[in-house]
Amino acid sequence: MSHELSMQEEMVEKFLDAAARGDLTMVSTLLSQVPSFINHKGYRGWTPLMLAARNGHFHLVEKLLSHGCDRFLVNSSSQRQTDVSCQRLLQGSDFDQQENYFSRETLDRMSAKRTDKVWLDAKQSHPDTIYLLFSNLSPMVSSPQDGNDGGETKLCQFKYEVVKDLLQKPATVLVFLGVEKRKNCSSSFSSSQTKGGVQDPAAWFAICTDEDEAELLKRCKQKNCSFPKMPNRDLLKLTEEEAGVVAQARSVLGWHSRYSFCPTCGSSTKLEEGGYKRSCLNLDCRSLRGVHNTCYPRVDPVVIMLVIHPDGNQCLLGRKKVFPSGMFSCLAGFIEPGETIEDAVRREVEEESGVKIGPVQYVSCQPWPMPSNLMIGCLALAISTDIRVDENEIEEARWFTRQQVIDSLFRGESPAFTAPPRQTIAHQLIKHWIGMNSNL
Repeated sequence: MSHELSMQEEMVEKFLDAAARGDLTMVSTLLSQVPSFINHKGYRGWTPLMLAARNGHFHLVEKLLSHGCDRFLVNSSSQRQTDVSCQRLLQGSDFDQQENYFSRETLDRMSAKRTDKVWLDAKQSHPDTIYLLFSNLSPMVSSPQDGNDGGETKLCQFKYEVVKDLLQKPATVLVFLGVEKRKNCSSSFSSSQTKGGVQDPAAWFAICTDEDEAELLKRCKQKNCSFPKMPNRDLLKLTEEEAGVVAQARSVLGWHSRYSFCPTCGSSTKLEEGGYKRSCLNLDCRSLRGVHNTCYPRVDPVVIMLVIHPDGNQCLLGRKKVFPSGMFSCLAGFIEPGETIEDAVRREVEEESGVKIGPVQYVSCQPWPMPSNLMIGCLALAISTDIRVDENEIEEARWFTRQQVIDSLFRGESPAFTAPPRQTIAHQLIKHWIGMNSNL
């Protein structure tokens, strides 16, 4: 009896060793003899699936998963099978991630100066100060004069003398954006010199007014000026530097457009702190006592995730009815109150596609001023693969192979789908996944 037990123990050790080495032939042979080996635990509770995943043998991981191993076994370190088997899938290589569009900060926000009314007033009338004009949350921009649709759009910049009459109008909203960082002075106006010979960086403000757009356009001396009508598309033509400024300005102005009255009592409000606070004019309102998030600009967090197939070589993408023909993108959804990023990813993916999610890893984020979202980009590993689309959210979702994604991103020769624009974090998440070591 003891001899039989030792032989079985020897076979188990042989099986676990084969899993750790990635010996698919040996693992398959021993499994055919003793199928129960598939969930056997070795030293410190490590299973064949965990050993194969830790050593990067994902061809073997796929084999064990296809044989129905228990995904939820736990080792002595309280790690589940799915946690260990997916760690490498969610680890990037030395891939140099591109900076997300709308994320570059070329201005020093100088938030400490927002309560300094004397300083702000002086900056408003300074001859070097830069003003951006907005109408219906769209900035005045100049387009390429040659009509080239692929050219860069530029923000129209104004001096105080051109806009000072607008500052006197009660309906005008003025937001202090910051001052130019000394090493990134990107405006078309030269900053003045102080007495000590040190350059005084120019301040930037955003103005949103109810004046007729045609009248506002007359203030600009440049040609081909306009207010974009399709911000989701047109604002993606700005330079990286100007896109970051617009993200800040448009998000704050969007908040003012929605919160002109006190959300607590319904009374009128006044602007304070350089446009970064609205205070209720009702002295009895409880929003004036303590700190309330209704008084400050709101940011809505959104999870956006690239779902990776258990085999590591496919990703899940979906499309909404409003997407251009053939375009698929990452799934996304708002985070609910009291919900973690990870739980929001799992809930949204299952609601939209029916796919269940295990481990989730944060990658990067992107301000998205449409009107004021923060896109929290994640990789998410699927623990199921069947798709059941909720047609209220998206119209179609599919698994795409790594090669299909590469063809879409880089080759453009009859691709299986059209990738989202490079300025979107969805594009960067997909590109990040492609940049990871496919062999692991």
